[in-house]
Amino acid sequence: MAVINELRARAQTFWTPERTEKITGAKKLLITPREAPELLRTMGLLNADASMSADSVRKYRQINHMLALLTKDLETLAKQFATVRFIDIGCGNSYLTFLVAWFFKEKLRHPFEGVGADSNARVIAESQKRAQELGFQNQLRFVQSSVADVQWEAPTRPHFLIALHACDTATDQALAFAVRHKCDFVAVAPCCQAELAQAWKERTKVVTPFAPVFRSHHFRREIAADITDVMRMLLMRSHGYEVTATEFVGTEHTPKNRLLVCTRRGAYLDSAKAEFEQLKEAFAGSSISLEHLLASALNEHERDETQGTENAGDK
Repeated sequence: MAVINELRARAQTFWTPERTEKITGAKKLLITPREAPELLRTMGLLNADASMSADSVRKYRQINHMLALLTKDLETLAKQFATVRFIDIGCGNSYLTFLVAWFFKEKLRHPFEGVGADSNARVIAESQKRAQELGFQNQLRFVQSSVADVQWEAPTRPHFLIALHACDTATDQALAFAVRHKCDFVAVAPCCQAELAQAWKERTKVVTPFAPVFRSHHFRREIAADITDVMRMLLMRSHGYEVTATEFVGTEHTPKNRLLVCTRRGAYLDSAKAEFEQLKEAFAGSSISLEHLLASALNEHERDETQGTENAGDK
């Protein structure tokens, strides 16, 4: 605690209004070094003397932009649920987990519980240590698990799911998890979409207007990544979610900058399913894992509903 108090004191002294304005660009950002020095220090953005390097300033602006994209939906969840429960699948260093936790605690003053899941035992241990240092040990827990095997053990469903840079079909697994558990809000940043490109590679001799794309390694890879996300958007819409795609990191920093934001509305759009089928047909019948995962989830739901009805009849 003494170390944290010393850091806070240094931050209060160092971050004058003039210095703060230099890194915020006169914008009113959600996180400032004076308000959250321990959080920024834990994320490696503040030096021991509370200063910030030029590279850290760039990352600092990115995390503020990312949190700003989620703010409205997090505020909505806080109004809907007495305790907001969320899961970060493929959490890695858990920086977004800590950002969300900090926002609920410091900005919204609202109860929350979060779970971070990752297959890497080292990052899970580090995340647990950071949670302790930041005072989140009672609200956050971390489990070692692959995306495919992650379980939700809380008594009520998760309201919010995050999955940033879950590679290839791991994003599909995260989205299927969200649908299966009826998450109200979902934010995923897909990366390394290879499944559809591989399917197209195996269809280079199929007669289709897109054959030139199938035969070109570069276009096949780039266009497949975009079509994969369009298919994900249509499938999520067909399962009751409103979906938008937005840029959360500038392309000058990374090309992997698409954020799919899904809000559960309950309107299962047959038109979106029809558009998905048309898109799949246009690309020689190629599909993505999410279609099959959602079909399995739907079958599981229907089976549970049937068993529930039968059990009720026995009573």
